[in-house]
Amino acid sequence: MNKILVVDDDINILKVIKLRLEADGYEVDTAMQAKQALKQAEDASYDMALVDLKLGKTDGIALMEALHQLSPALPVIILTAHGSIDSAVDAMKKGATSYITKPFDYQELHGKIKDCLEKNELSREIDRLRNLIGQRYGFDNIIGRSEKMQRVLEKVALAAQSDSTVYIEGESGTGKELIAKALHVAGPRKDKRFVAVNCAAIPETLLESELFGYEKGAFTGAVGSKQGLFARAQDGTFFMDEISEMPLSMQPKLLRVIQEKEVLPVGSTLPFKLNVRLIASSNRNLEEAVRKGLFREDLFYRIHVIVIHLPPLRERKEDIPLLCDFFLKKFTGNGPKKIKGMSPSALQKMIQYDWPGNVRELENSIESAVAMTTREVITEEFMLQSRNIKPSEIQPYKMAKANFEKNYLLQLIEKAEGNMSRAAEISGKFRADLYELFKKHNLTPADYRRS
Repeated sequence: MNKILVVDDDINILKVIKLRLEADGYEVDTAMQAKQALKQAEDASYDMALVDLKLGKTDGIALMEALHQLSPALPVIILTAHGSIDSAVDAMKKGATSYITKPFDYQELHGKIKDCLEKNELSREIDRLRNLIGQRYGFDNIIGRSEKMQRVLEKVALAAQSDSTVYIEGESGTGKELIAKALHVAGPRKDKRFVAVNCAAIPETLLESELFGYEKGAFTGAVGSKQGLFARAQDGTFFMDEISEMPLSMQPKLLRVIQEKEVLPVGSTLPFKLNVRLIASSNRNLEEAVRKGLFREDLFYRIHVIVIHLPPLRERKEDIPLLCDFFLKKFTGNGPKKIKGMSPSALQKMIQYDWPGNVRELENSIESAVAMTTREVITEEFMLQSRNIKPSEIQPYKMAKANFEKNYLLQLIEKAEGNMSRAAEISGKFRADLYELFKKHNLTPADYRRS
C-alpha cells in the first residue's frame, strides 16, 4: 500500500483529501505545519507528498526542499491557488513533480498521484537494478547517473520483466554486455545461466557446432558428442554479442532457431526444444547492414523487438568523475599505493577528451595512471599520455557557456567530494545558487560523495 503525506493549513481540505485517498486504498498521514510534516517525514517513509504552496507564514517550496534533503527522490505535488501559478511553475523548476490548482478536480488529482507513484516505482526499480548489478558483477557505479543512462536503465527495468528479444546497440566499449547482464539479473531467469558468445570471435567453420552442438561422428574429429552454447543456456539467457558479424550462411539457421524455438545439433536428426531469453548486440548499424545485403532483413526484424541504445561516453560526460572514482578504487584496492584521487587539471583533461573507446578506454587510462604515478594524487601528466587531445572547435557562445558551466560544476563537486558547503566555499557562491545550477544541468551532488 502506497503511503502519502498531505500538508495543508486548511483542516477541511486535509479531511477531504484524506477521506478520498483512503477510499482509493492509499495510506495517508496529514500535517498542518511544515515543522510537523518534517518530523513525520523523519519518522516514516513516504511514497509521495502533497504540499500546499502557502502554509501560513511558511513557504511550501522551502518545505519541499527540506523534504528532498531527507529523501531526494520523493515525488511532490504542489497545491496552489489560481493566482499563484507562477510560483507553482517555479516550484517545478526547483524539484516538484507537478502542481494542481484549487479548487481541484479530484479525478485530475487522482491521475497525477497515480503518475507520480508509477514514476517513483520505476525509480526504485532502477535502484534495485543497480544493487543487483553491484552484488552480482561488482559494477555498482560503473553505469553512471547521467540523464541518458537513467533513460537506458528505465528501459532495462521495464524490459527485464518480459521475455521478449532485446537488441542492444552502441559503440565498442559502451558496456553492452553489462546491460545484457543487468537484463538477466533483474528478470525471472536470474537464477539460471547467463551464456555469452562473441559472434566475431568464432571462425565461420566452427560457429554452427559451437552454437548448436554436435553428435559423435558428425564430422572428422568429432570423437564424442558436445553440448552447444544454446543448450548450455537452457532456461536462462543467451547473449549474442556482435551479431552483425555472423556469416550470411549461418543467419537462416539462427532465424530457424528463433522462429521454431528448437535447436538441431550438427549430425543429429532429433531437435530439442529451446527455452532461452535471447539478447543480441552490435556496434554496427544493422539497418545499414541489411541495405548492403550483409544481414538478413527477416532476422533483423526477429531480433529488433525491444531496442536499447547505449550512448557513447562523449555524450554523457557528467558520468566521467563517477567512473574515474570507481576505477581508482578498483585499481588501488588493498594494494600498496594509497591514491586519494585526481587533481582538478587531470579531471579537466578527462572531461575534455572525447573517448572514442568509451568506458573501456577510460578504464584502461585509469589503470595506466595508477601504475605509473608515484604520488597520492594523480596529476595531469599521467592521464592520457599517448593520446593527442586536439583543441575543441569553436562552438556557438550559448553552447560553449553551457559546456563550460557543466564542466566547472563537475570539477567543483569532485573536488568537494559531494559536500555542497565545501563546494560553496571553494566557488564563492551561495549554496542555494549552486543547487539551482546543479538542477539546471541534471547533476546530483550526492552522487559524488566519497563512500
